[in-house]
Amino acid sequence: MKQIVVGVLANVDAGKTTLSEALLYQSGVLRKLGRVDNGDAFLDTEALEKKRGITIFAHQAELTYQDLQITLLDTPGHVDFASQTEQVLQVLDYAILVISGTAGIQAYTKILWDLLEKYHVPTFVFVNKMDAVNLGQNELLKQEQKTLAAELIPFTEKNGQLSPATLEEIALQEETVLSDYLENGKLADAVIQKMIQQRKIFPVYFGSGLKLAGINEFLAGLARWTVGYKAKTSEFGGRVFKISHNPKGERLTWLRVMSGTLKPKQTLLKQEKINEIYVYQGEKRQAIQEVAAGQICTIPGMKETYPGQGLGMQPDGQKPVIEPVLNYVVDTKDYDPLKCLAALQEIQDEDRELHVSWSEHEQEIQVRIMGEVQLEVLQQLLLERFNLDLAFGKGKILYKETVTAAVEGVGHFEPLRHYAETHLILQPLPAGSGLVFADECPDEVLAPNWQKQVMSDLKNKEHLGVLIGAPLTDMKITLISGHYNYKHTQGGDFRKATWRAVRQGLMLLRAKDQCQLLEPWYRFKLTVDQDQVGHAFNDINDIEQMHGKIDTPEMTANGQVQTLTGTAPVAQMQNYAQKVRDYTHGKGQLECVFDYYYPCQNAAEIIAAANYVPTHDLANTPDSVFCPNEIATRIPWDEVAKWAHVPYQKKYKNGGYPAYESGL
Repeated sequence: MKQIVVGVLANVDAGKTTLSEALLYQSGVLRKLGRVDNGDAFLDTEALEKKRGITIFAHQAELTYQDLQITLLDTPGHVDFASQTEQVLQVLDYAILVISGTAGIQAYTKILWDLLEKYHVPTFVFVNKMDAVNLGQNELLKQEQKTLAAELIPFTEKNGQLSPATLEEIALQEETVLSDYLENGKLADAVIQKMIQQRKIFPVYFGSGLKLAGINEFLAGLARWTVGYKAKTSEFGGRVFKISHNPKGERLTWLRVMSGTLKPKQTLLKQEKINEIYVYQGEKRQAIQEVAAGQICTIPGMKETYPGQGLGMQPDGQKPVIEPVLNYVVDTKDYDPLKCLAALQEIQDEDRELHVSWSEHEQEIQVRIMGEVQLEVLQQLLLERFNLDLAFGKGKILYKETVTAAVEGVGHFEPLRHYAETHLILQPLPAGSGLVFADECPDEVLAPNWQKQVMSDLKNKEHLGVLIGAPLTDMKITLISGHYNYKHTQGGDFRKATWRAVRQGLMLLRAKDQCQLLEPWYRFKLTVDQDQVGHAFNDINDIEQMHGKIDTPEMTANGQVQTLTGTAPVAQMQNYAQKVRDYTHGKGQLECVFDYYYPCQNAAEIIAAANYVPTHDLANTPDSVFCPNEIATRIPWDEVAKWAHVPYQKKYKNGGYPAYESGL
């Protein structure tokens, strides 16, 4: 029997969980269909999900249809929990993207589609709620092909065969396949399966999860057109995609075994022994004695795991692309701040993108939030789990920083009986690159073990810029040189030197006005009735004057509803949702999803308001410590070039940028 792991994705209210219920019911797992709005959906197991009527956490279910064993992972449908969905994408064989036939392609649907492309996940599309739409399948398909991909192809079968028109459409997507089809008039199942795996075609099915329409046909399609998982090696490798805590307080690590096998009593991660292994079916779990490659399992009690982590031979997954853009301050006036911090850190254990932190400068707890729904859920979690009824201040825009030129930064740490010096190249990357780390230091210059220490230190810190102290992005940091002392150097010495090198380089660029402040932008979709379009256009004109970008407006077939899409700075859209609700009397819909960071339009104003003094940020100091005459001495960042023990580089490997030269 072939086995696959399939994720179900959709914009909220597209019927994603309802479709999952239908698949489980039709395959015999469920005797009764649950409803999200009734709070009895099989896969919405958490009290918060039943209360709010949305999926907040990823859940697992197992089903069998014909010769296919499917592990189904139902993912959160709201954009505020997108980072959790991203972690799930990295353990999937296939995805089911659910599209509402009544609402069509929404802003978050397009984001999900882009993520599926990024992670190269083969995708089936199920157009749901066909029992409630006025448009036909052809009209809906054209909209989806225009917005998502031209390679979306309806896979309706008759008597177990795809129609000649469908086969021809499939063949047209690849020249060699077309040539074979024209010669033989047939397409082997294996050819179609391969094209789906390679994301050259995307099968589309139509139906209604609520009415069980098209569900058998869809299950038959999954059974026929998917390929079972095959591990590439027998050596153990796994990837963590979720951390949770059950009502008993157990910490659960959810992972997929990518290769080899996993058994109780095995030891992973710093001598952490696995005592039990479970497989979940909704909220119920069963202990198992062995997990084979390709399967999903849950391990209780592990302390050092985190979402995206690779285990065994498996490398870590990619950091989520979708990230919070709002920073909130926690109001702890009625509670012990340490207790509040500990509670938030436990929740952060499940969602690393919260970035819970204690600001020494402001003497406050800060968290990063995607939006209002996540904030409300966080408040409910704190109340239910920890009996903390916490309030939060107004959300502030989370800005980021980058650089516009290259520089060589140097950090030196040499108090008595310690020694390390690190040389790094900092250089700009295109928007969307994030932070990239590289090692181009020759082994004869710095021993490999110390190079590994430097690279680890670079990756294990959130580096801050020197304009307002915001996180860095779109930058490459390359290790090119360093120095150690055989007798005195310890691992922590290179950590101090490396972090100083980053900051020192940034300060050199800041002195030349070569640091840049970035602000987040939303991709938005505004839907209003025709009689409210004038009001909407007035607002849109304001957004365009604030450098926003508006796409060509679209109107429904009956001419009653107008849709406006585009991108705009988050700062300009913060209060716009309430404005839309007011002038449409609650009928208008505004979707905002994170697009990316772009140069800040009012950087000087934001920098002045922040009043950030980088040399006063002692946790991120750009200064170095030298030890002349056996006396530890702090050397300001702008004098480090004169004191450095390793010469500044005139050229770097691969070239491209002039190195910073001493002589300040």
